[in-house]
Amino acid sequence: MTAATVTAPLTPARRLGVGAGVRHTLTLAWRSLVQIKHNPMELLDLSIQPVMFVLLFTYVFGTAISGSPGEYLTFALPGIIVQNALFATMTTGFGLNNDLTKGVFDRLRALPIARWAPLAGRILADTVKQAWSVSLLIGVGAILGFRLGNGVLGLLGAFALLLAFSLAAAWISVLVGVLVSEPDKVQIFGFTVIFPLTFTSNVFVPTDRMPGWLQHWVEVNPVTILADALRGLLVGGPVVGPAIQAMIWAVALAAVFAPLAVRALRRRV
Repeated sequence: MTAATVTAPLTPARRLGVGAGVRHTLTLAWRSLVQIKHNPMELLDLSIQPVMFVLLFTYVFGTAISGSPGEYLTFALPGIIVQNALFATMTTGFGLNNDLTKGVFDRLRALPIARWAPLAGRILADTVKQAWSVSLLIGVGAILGFRLGNGVLGLLGAFALLLAFSLAAAWISVLVGVLVSEPDKVQIFGFTVIFPLTFTSNVFVPTDRMPGWLQHWVEVNPVTILADALRGLLVGGPVVGPAIQAMIWAVALAAVFAPLAVRALRRRV
């Protein structure tokens, strides 16, 4: 006698709602943040390096550029915050590539969770790290003598603008993280592109102190525009014009690189 094998019919997977996807995203974001406990160097990169930039540039170049370290700190700190935020977006691509190459991303997508939750969780966690880094720089700046010119509202506006721009710029990092074969190549890309982009802006030196041929580029450089917007919000000065231009750049970056990154990720996984 042979036993009959009964195969249960396959049932279609339950369609997940937005609420469930949000919960999955928050869970995976928490996973990324908890990993800092096991790899503290990840957070140190967002803490020690920017503080070193503030201290070195303020006390080594401050007097030569602005006449005193205090005046230079007022000018440079918003720009250093912008520079640090752009470099920090590379951690999104680095972490994503690390998950892809080690198979973690495939295991996450095999779970009964929203398909977009692993990527969204990664981006959300890196946004929290961004907020930590900005808070640290503001705190160090306050200890050194930096004072807010527009109070709490200006500070909150600077946070909102910077995080919005960082979220848009992070799609570039996501695209690079999907395309390259090793996590270290994401960092190489960051230094190759972001490093010259920030140093040919007015992050560290006022535009009128630069050669005439370079000033034309500095004035249209998106890093300059974002730095000017943060200076207006944190210290004082024009805000509306630079902030609108910065948001236009953010929308353009997201519109171009988000679809490319999502398409490349679908092809890879």
